[in-house]
Amino acid sequence: MKSRWIWVLGLVLAWTNPAISQERPKPPRAPQGVKVLKDLSYVENGHERNRLDLYLPEKAEGRLPLIVWIHGGAWWAGNKEGCPAVPFAAKGYAVASINYRLSQHAVFPAQIEDCKAAIRWLRANSAKYHLDPDHVGVWGGSAGGHLVAMLGTAGGVKEWDRTGGNLDQSSRVQCVVDWFGPADMATMGKQADKPGTPVAQLIGGPVQENREKARKASPLTYVGKDSAPFLIMHGDKDNTVPLSQSEVLAEALKKAGVEVNLVVVAGNGHGGPGFNSPENRKVIEDFFAKHLGKENR
Repeated sequence: MKSRWIWVLGLVLAWTNPAISQERPKPPRAPQGVKVLKDLSYVENGHERNRLDLYLPEKAEGRLPLIVWIHGGAWWAGNKEGCPAVPFAAKGYAVASINYRLSQHAVFPAQIEDCKAAIRWLRANSAKYHLDPDHVGVWGGSAGGHLVAMLGTAGGVKEWDRTGGNLDQSSRVQCVVDWFGPADMATMGKQADKPGTPVAQLIGGPVQENREKARKASPLTYVGKDSAPFLIMHGDKDNTVPLSQSEVLAEALKKAGVEVNLVVVAGNGHGGPGFNSPENRKVIEDFFAKHLGKENR
């Protein structure tokens, strides 16, 4: 039993906090001129994990386009600290970093329900925080990459808009930056086929015993012409989430006529410094500028 838990812990650690490097990130320091609103509740009387942090420029004219970061951690661990989007708050964006219920609290679809609830709450409070509700982008890594991909492809799935209020608001997003997130649970192999593995914990059991749950939890299932534009980044040495996961998602989006750019980060695994290189940061910045209206402001 002890060896099994060591093995499970190893899988979880491989998925945890992959945003900038393989090291545990430090809480970001807000850039000069940026204020931080901590632990805002986006579900009234909700779970303790239904909190987000909001980073806002102290001086801003007009409504701010919004970038929402969703953390990784195998859907079992992780938190809203270590948000790599924080520097965008010094460039005329608002940035939100959210927590959501983990698989140790509830199985899927609790995680995507929480993410959708956060998007609706942010739109409902857009006037209060000077946010532009028509320009919302999402960004996430690993398990967070899976959840932002779900937001990008399954924005119209109304059955997941049942957690939290603000049901008059849309939970669709205008663009997605997906860092090495799983796209098809049925082909995740060792990460999904045994009890206690990350995917099995997420959906409530091994994939071979829960095929329909795995299908519903896969962003690939919902790809269509109404999917949001995607920027996907994935390391070619990733031994946790295979590169093929992003390749199949990118191909499906392309076939559906959706804008998609797959950037293969050479020499990097499940995270790594290449994802934060100046070149790739510029790719991300240009993508958000294009789809969140910054190019025309």
